[in-house]
Amino acid sequence: MRRRRRLRTIPTMIREKSKEQAKGKSKEGLAKLPKGVIAVAPPGFRRERALIKRGIGPVAGCDEAGRGPLAGPVVAAAVVLDPKRIPRGIDDSKRLTPERREELFEEICATSSFAVAFASPARIDRDNILRASLWALARAVHALPEMPRHVFVDGRDRLDIACDCEAVIGGDGLVVSIAAASIIAKVTRDRLMCALAQDCPGYGFESHKGYAVPEHLEALRRLGPTVHHRRLFAPVVAARERQEAMTVESVVTKDTTIEVAISAVI
Repeated sequence: MRRRRRLRTIPTMIREKSKEQAKGKSKEGLAKLPKGVIAVAPPGFRRERALIKRGIGPVAGCDEAGRGPLAGPVVAAAVVLDPKRIPRGIDDSKRLTPERREELFEEICATSSFAVAFASPARIDRDNILRASLWALARAVHALPEMPRHVFVDGRDRLDIACDCEAVIGGDGLVVSIAAASIIAKVTRDRLMCALAQDCPGYGFESHKGYAVPEHLEALRRLGPTVHHRRLFAPVVAARERQEAMTVESVVTKDTTIEVAISAVI
């Protein structure tokens, strides 16, 4: 029995042609990417827009910079973007060059409502780094010109604030308001650490911003901690103990020298 040949209708041919073209474009686009590079979609405004359409606004995003360093404060920022004037290129601050962060910082400040708050090294030592960070984030939200009705915060912990708060893990790469806050916090802290470098020469704050890089650890070993260091962080504790031991040894040596001198005179 002869098989009936399936006729290809015009709509079918168009669909098949479109699939082939799309496949070709997909391969062409992938070919342009350097080997080993993974394309990452920028954060979007989808979650904020959904709330605004329901009449829930203002909507803020907040993030912090400086949980990991051995010195300097944690800096928290809260940002309410203008839906009609969102600067192009906003992304997780860690995925941007310092130059691009600076440019976006100025654009965000010019087009958005924002606030910044600090948790000092003394507060970090007293409360621990997590609690100090959450305290600073809440302070930044309450410092906004207008209290938001909904806040997106990066991480897994919600804030103790007088409005709805939603924690988004990896939020600085997903929610553009959080990404904007990450840029404000990062640039503000970097500028602050460069200023502290003027008061504390020799530590390299202007380059490593207080993080535990070899240069910083060597300066701690050689010079000891400053008032800007977090006293309960392990490398700082070790450096302080070493300095105290050296001071005691110096005093003992000095006392012994005096005793020998007195004995010689007698």
